[in-house]
Amino acid sequence: VQLVESGGGLVQAGGSLRLSCAASGGTFSSYSMGWFRQAPGKEREFVVCITWSGSITDYADSVKGRFTISRDNAKTTVYLQMNSLKPEDTAVYYCAAKFGPPHNDAWQYAYWGRGTQVTVSS
Repeated sequence: VQLVESGGGLVQAGGSLRLSCAASGGTFSSYSMGWFRQAPGKEREFVVCITWSGSITDYADSVKGRFTISRDNAKTTVYLQMNSLKPEDTAVYYCAAKFGPPHNDAWQYAYWGRGTQVTVSS
């Protein structure tokens, strides 16, 4: 499956962005999806994941209450709505796909997009 992220950009602190991850080449509804991010000089970290049905989600503590993941299986797209952005949210954001239950460990994901840059200015 191929994944392509979009929607990143430059935003002021307190602002919002909506990331999209379009999937192709596979049975999208079979995959659990995750969003991860990597800031300069840091390791890739878990942000949020969602089951194939969208019924179960799991968020990193750092984004709870500010970020919302959703998916549209008919459009083979997963979204990440990011509100109340902070400078520490600055990173490249990646979406990832895996069979089976979602997970917060990046190593569990077989498919990755190339990422989209999110920069939050103070």
